[in-house]
Amino acid sequence: MPLRDHPLLPFIAALAGVGFLSLMDAFMKEAALMIGAYTATVLRAFIGAALIAPVWLSRGPTMPSRAVWKLHLERGIVSAFMALSFFFALTRLPLAEAIALSFIAPLIALYLAHVLLGEVISRAAISASLLGFAGTLVIVGGRIGQGEFDEGAALGVASLFVSALLYAYNFIVIRKQAQLAGPLEIATFHSGIGGLVLLTLAPFAWETPDTGAMIPLLAAGALTVAGSLAIAWAYARAEAQALVPTEYSGFVWASAFGWLFFREGVTWPTLAGTALIVAGCWMATRRAPVEASEAVT
Repeated sequence: MPLRDHPLLPFIAALAGVGFLSLMDAFMKEAALMIGAYTATVLRAFIGAALIAPVWLSRGPTMPSRAVWKLHLERGIVSAFMALSFFFALTRLPLAEAIALSFIAPLIALYLAHVLLGEVISRAAISASLLGFAGTLVIVGGRIGQGEFDEGAALGVASLFVSALLYAYNFIVIRKQAQLAGPLEIATFHSGIGGLVLLTLAPFAWETPDTGAMIPLLAAGALTVAGSLAIAWAYARAEAQALVPTEYSGFVWASAFGWLFFREGVTWPTLAGTALIVAGCWMATRRAPVEASEAVT
C-alpha cells in the first residue's frame, strides 16, 4: 500500500491541523497582548488572504456566482467578529481554558441547525448539551472558587460565549458554502472579506503595530493556512464522525503551548469541565440515527 493511501494518514493530518491552529492561537495571543486584539485580528486576516489567494488564483478559477458571493459575504462577516471576540478572550483567559470553553460551539450548533435548517434534535443531543453546560459551570465555578473571576475574566468568558455562538452559526453557513465552492476559494474569501469587514472599525480601534508584533502575526497567518489545508485534506479522505474526536486534542495542544509561551498552568476545575464538555460533544456526534418517535421537534 502506498504511504499516501495509509488509513492512519487522515488522522495524523487532522491532529497536525488542530496542532497548527492551536499554535496559531498562541502566536495570536502574543500579538494581541502587544498591539490589541483588534489590530492583530485584522492583520492576521490579510496575511492569511495574501498567502492563500495566489494559490487559488494560480488554478485559473471562475468568479463566484451571485448566490455564492452572498454566502462568502455572510461567512466573512460572521467569522470576522467570531475571530475578534475569540482573540480578545485570549487576552483575558489562559489559552487552555479558552479552548475548553470554545468546545461548546458544536453543541450550540445543534440548536441552530434545528432553528435554521429544520434538523431534528434527539434526546441524546439534549443530554449532550446539558453535559456541556455543566462543564462550563465547573470551569467558571473553579475560577470563582479560587477568587480569580475578576472583571477581566468575566469579559473574557462573555466574549468567548459570543465567539462560540458565532462559530456555531458559522457551521451552518459552511454546510451551504461547501456545496457550492472549493476549499481554496472559501479560504481566500473567508480571510479577505473578514479583514475588510473589520477594517471598517479602524478609525475607532486601530493601533499602529510595532515591528516586534509582525513576527507572531506572520507565524499566525502561515499556521492558519497550514491548519486549514491539513484539516481539509483529512476530511476529504475520512468520515467526519471518525475525525471529530481529533478536534479535542486542541485542549492538549493549548495546555502545552499555554505553558511554553505564557507559563500558564491547568487547574483541576478546567480539566473536569473540559471532560464534561468533550463527553457532551462526543455524545452528540456519536448519536445513533434519530427515529421520529425519539426526536424533539
